[in-house]
Amino acid sequence: MWLASEMSAFAHVCELKSFTAAARVLGVPKVAVSRAIVSLERRLGTRLLIRTTRRVSLTPAGELLRPHCQRLLVEVEAVRTRFGPGGGEARQLRLLVDPGYGRLLVSPLVPRFMESYGAVQLTVNVVDAVPTGCSEDWDLLICNGASTHSGLTQTLLGRPPLLLCATPAYLAQHGHPRKPADLLEHTVLRPAAPAATLLLRRDGQSQELRLRPALQVDDPALVHSSAAASLGIAVLPEFLCRQGLALGKLERVLPGWTVGEPLELLALYAAEREGSPSIRLFLEFLLANLVPVLGGTERNPAE
Repeated sequence: MWLASEMSAFAHVCELKSFTAAARVLGVPKVAVSRAIVSLERRLGTRLLIRTTRRVSLTPAGELLRPHCQRLLVEVEAVRTRFGPGGGEARQLRLLVDPGYGRLLVSPLVPRFMESYGAVQLTVNVVDAVPTGCSEDWDLLICNGASTHSGLTQTLLGRPPLLLCATPAYLAQHGHPRKPADLLEHTVLRPAAPAATLLLRRDGQSQELRLRPALQVDDPALVHSSAAASLGIAVLPEFLCRQGLALGKLERVLPGWTVGEPLELLALYAAEREGSPSIRLFLEFLLANLVPVLGGTERNPAE
């Protein structure tokens, strides 16, 4: 029994390249995953993983073991699907996603989920207004910042960091801000926020700016495209700017400062539905597939 659980932990760490993410998917403390890997290495008499503060990589022995552990997970999931509650029957999952980050992050993953779990009958609705409580009309809600929602159980999917960026063309024309107050002289674009202020932090100090954004919408993709068109300085999650920054199409603005309003991507569902196999499957799938996309949710990915 212990060997199977250790192999499961190893397979998840291999897939997610992160002990923290693997622990989140497995629903156990991170120390339990670390102990499982150490125990497995002792059982086999060889080192399986190389850990640094930045990444997790496989040793040659780990590469040999990986496919065996992955096959084990596939077999375990097949047993759960066939003999668990409603096993062998079609399952329904009614999914709501918000028009911003939910649509942007979740919608592209739906085809991949259906390829792996074709027995789940999935209904996806992009909603303009996020519901504020439980309902019989949906099973799972994916949205950003839902702490005010009452009567719902929540699972944290990630906290992607926000940053300031603009095109080289915009900065060449309007100048590079050198301090936070300089933003008041620029056109600022940002996703819709509950407050009109922008909080910036650096080395224990913070500055709060009261902005009048030129654009404020609930669709971060529109903010990104507006920034790419050199219309202003955008407040955006790192994962949306990653490619533009790597290709030199975008530049960091005030790189020494961090935006003190991190996103909080959540999955919410009624407490009485916590044991739903379809909800569990979809949450495990999201946690496994969003970690590589969000990237910045963990300061040290190898933890």
